[in-house]
Amino acid sequence: MKKLLRGTNTAVLTVAVIGIFILLTFFLHSLKDFQLDLSKNKMYTLSEQTIGTLQGLDQDIQITAFTNPMEDSEGVLTREVTDMVQEYTKRNNKITFKQYDMLKEPSKAQQYGVQQSSVIFESGDQKKVVSFSEMFTGGAGDGSYQFTGEEKMTQALKSLTSKEKHTVYFLSGHQEITLQEMTALKSSLEGENYTVQELNLYREGKIPDDAEMLLLIGPQTDLNDKETELIKQYLDGKGKIYVALGFSKDMATSWKNIDAIMNTYGIKDQHAVAIETKQSTLYDPLTLIPEYGTHAITSKLSQYNLLTMMSLTVALNAEDKEGFTSTPLIRSTAGAYGETDIAGLMQSKTDKDDKDVPGPLNLGYAVEDKEGKPKAVLLGGSTFLMDGEITVQGNRDFAMNSIGWLQEKKDQVTIRPRQNEAYQTAALTPGQAQIIFLGAVVIFPLLFLLLGGFIWWRRRKG
Repeated sequence: MKKLLRGTNTAVLTVAVIGIFILLTFFLHSLKDFQLDLSKNKMYTLSEQTIGTLQGLDQDIQITAFTNPMEDSEGVLTREVTDMVQEYTKRNNKITFKQYDMLKEPSKAQQYGVQQSSVIFESGDQKKVVSFSEMFTGGAGDGSYQFTGEEKMTQALKSLTSKEKHTVYFLSGHQEITLQEMTALKSSLEGENYTVQELNLYREGKIPDDAEMLLLIGPQTDLNDKETELIKQYLDGKGKIYVALGFSKDMATSWKNIDAIMNTYGIKDQHAVAIETKQSTLYDPLTLIPEYGTHAITSKLSQYNLLTMMSLTVALNAEDKEGFTSTPLIRSTAGAYGETDIAGLMQSKTDKDDKDVPGPLNLGYAVEDKEGKPKAVLLGGSTFLMDGEITVQGNRDFAMNSIGWLQEKKDQVTIRPRQNEAYQTAALTPGQAQIIFLGAVVIFPLLFLLLGGFIWWRRRKG
């Protein structure tokens, strides 16, 4: 009788435990948005900015990923991207997702004009393309990487749903960095609903009426007097300007008009190239990792430790100018100095002397008018905007943040990148693989089965 009661109690307890698990499973399944992220870097936890964007999404979005195994042999990058997209689809049923292998379906990739691994966002006749290269940068450790996919994807969604368009003009004719050398920047701007145009004032003779901003990137020769007059007239109104200086060995004598435009806002070119005395195995003395000032442009970059790298940068200084307020954006370390002997610098002579400008050096300013409206961003260097440099650390983010601030974009998206360690893989011989298989699938389960049978036999016998 006692054995029967014990058996009945055991059966009831077993059924009760199974029932609790079933009920718990149904309960958790009913919580549509419930998710417990136990990953080391919270890779499945979306930011408030992204969740807010997804909750406000009221139009159908088709997301299509094109992947190329030749670019990602281990599939690490593809998993990061597709897992992130899946997180988006979970939170809004208006988002649908498809994935194609570019090698298996080349015609599909050609249809979309895709030549590298990319994610395409579509809504109606609007389309935004985000390449894998835009979403991944090198990390701090060997083989580690930073994944900025959430930021880029959320930016793409915002641009699809925004109706605003902004037309900006890149000045040419002064040996500037060309748009062909800044394709990544151009693509990023177009993804943020900017219309990007080139403007040669020699040819056009005027600044177009739809110009919301002028950009002068890396000029080596000066503006002429007529161009300067047109630009000043434009800036006297609602015009805005973004200047990123280039390099010229004759900058002290040949940049009269460029200097005059910056002096409009009280910013002075010190005609000295910043030299970093701090020893580094990564960069030469002409390459600096500036410190950020306190400003809306740099606050998120500083918070997320996204560094900006600049080279061949000219030192700037500011003086009070009635009607304008200037705020330092970036500065060198105290150990840096500004080399005024440009001829000597051209011959790799960079010894500090009394004629040089002592550090720390200011390398960029944001300027507001008396009403607190953005008016100008003036930077001492421009190489960080080029294709070979803009993907390094926070260069792209600094560029987009500064242009977005100048354009008074209130919905800029800067989301902390995820720092991921390198995936570790083991190279096994066929024999080692077979031993692991037999141990995990045959031997250990058989041992547990024999042990359980032995314990059952002992109890029955006793």
